[in-house]
Amino acid sequence: MTNTSEQILDIKKIRKDFPILSREINGKPLVYFDNAATSQTPTQVIDCIVDYYENKNANIHRGVHSLSQIATDAYEGAREKVRAHFNAEFAHEIILTAGTTHSINLVANGYASILKPEDEILVSAMEHHSNIVPWQMLCQKTGSKLKVIPMSHKGELEMDTYKELLNENTKLVFVNHVSNALGTINPVKEIIDLAHGVDARVLIDGAQSAPHIKADVQALDVDYYTVSAHKICGPTGVGMLYGKEDLLNMLPPYQGGGEMISEVTFDKTTYAGLPHKFEAGTPNISGGIAFGAALDYMNAIGFDAIAAYEMELLKYATSEIEKIEGVEIYGTTPDRKTAVLSFNIEGLHPYDIGTLLDKMGIAVRTGHHCAQPIMEFYKIPGTVRASFSFYNSKEEIDSFITALKKAKSMLL
Repeated sequence: MTNTSEQILDIKKIRKDFPILSREINGKPLVYFDNAATSQTPTQVIDCIVDYYENKNANIHRGVHSLSQIATDAYEGAREKVRAHFNAEFAHEIILTAGTTHSINLVANGYASILKPEDEILVSAMEHHSNIVPWQMLCQKTGSKLKVIPMSHKGELEMDTYKELLNENTKLVFVNHVSNALGTINPVKEIIDLAHGVDARVLIDGAQSAPHIKADVQALDVDYYTVSAHKICGPTGVGMLYGKEDLLNMLPPYQGGGEMISEVTFDKTTYAGLPHKFEAGTPNISGGIAFGAALDYMNAIGFDAIAAYEMELLKYATSEIEKIEGVEIYGTTPDRKTAVLSFNIEGLHPYDIGTLLDKMGIAVRTGHHCAQPIMEFYKIPGTVRASFSFYNSKEEIDSFITALKKAKSMLL
């Protein structure tokens, strides 16, 4: 008999690592299906944060005393873990930021002094607002033109149109690795290679892919890649920007202050080298260290096993929800999709469904998911989004389906 991914992963044991999964919401056992918004945090990562404040708390890079050295070593050790996980060539190509939004804005700010009015930048139709608004602001500053790579009704990018949009004026391309609203896995390697064919630079938003896919930035040959730790069992308020060394050196600093300088006089200031040039001020030290601990935790489980199990959950949930009359699923690319189930029920508003599910202990996300252009494309106000992680179970999906049927009967 073939072992299932659930048996290989030992889900019951894994769930014990997450204290919050044992609590109740509204008198019901918590079923947490909002993982695309933020993942839950295992004890191993929580303990790492507590250990920092109990045993290592000191400012980094700036002290000769032992505690500062210990904290610095832990923080820089975490940077090395991030480098190794994403296979960057150098640790200084990893900029520790406040998260994906911060990382994207850092790059956008840098290109404000580089782009010209005749330049064009491309963004896909399925982006999160954080990968749209900064580029609109960049175009307002530079006069450059923003063009959109369209998507199909199935939730796939129209690659033929993308090829037609690329030209000698294309300077930047921005695409998410995985759509937060639909779960679609985009063909980022092809997107990158085509962009490089016209000498354009590419930023990939990896916030939604990171929990499911172990991206290799060198194999992708990507120019910039962004991630938020809280999507991958880490703390909020910390993430990373990967950038190729020469491209990061080309960009001006994003913020001024301590740490990012080499020498300051009233006549002029010279800036520190990478990565400190982009890390002004005291960082989220405990968060950075915990980011490394989160990667340790997930790598110990194994991303191949995680992906296989989450695909089992997605297929099971999809097959069960399709049995409910009136359900429409958005993002129907089963072979290129992560564990996101975005749907509506005919005649019902997603907010009403989500509210009733919450009363039954089921946590899902409702609304436009910071992806209003996608909702406009489908001509809907929003969706109900159930997103699964490796610590979820088929039994929880059964509870979700039962609650969903009950919510439907109450609303219709």
